[in-house]
Amino acid sequence: MARLTDPDPNAIPTDVRDFLSALPPDPMVKMLTHSVGTVTPFIQLARAQFTALELPARSRELVILTVAEYTGCEFVAAQHRPMSEAAGVDQRTREIISSQRVDNPDLSAYDRTLIRFTAEVVRSPRVPDELFDQARQILSEREIVEVLQVIGYYWSFGRVATALNVEITTVYGDEPLLTDETERAD
Repeated sequence: MARLTDPDPNAIPTDVRDFLSALPPDPMVKMLTHSVGTVTPFIQLARAQFTALELPARSRELVILTVAEYTGCEFVAAQHRPMSEAAGVDQRTREIISSQRVDNPDLSAYDRTLIRFTAEVVRSPRVPDELFDQARQILSEREIVEVLQVIGYYWSFGRVATALNVEITTVYGDEPLLTDETERAD
């Protein structure tokens, strides 16, 4: 059960309410709406990560799944499993990320480097030079910054979800889908 109640709709400014009305219903959006001054830019940043990155969608999803795993955020993982599949991340790669076996030889060199880099950024404030150099070999400078921004966004998103016990759903396409865990709770 969520630690905060849904925000009072009457306390939400009209411009924010209008912006949110175009989004699918989602418990995380409701939770974020407690901060009426930041919910719109926070969601706009999420949109930018799906529309304005040089980083390929498959790579973005590898980063997001890794952040979800290393921050213990099932909410983000549940949302992004189907998205990652649609972006070309196969089941075996998702299982490797889930098991935190970042050096698994079944991963391509690109995937292994990107996942290791992401995991290290989540775990530590500094990335060892050797790993950073490996990331520079597979990513442009723009992509490195984009990876760091995706990591930061989903770390923050995940902490809102975990600290506030936001109900786990997946939003894929236009419909929120209950996870197996949520369906059993009904």
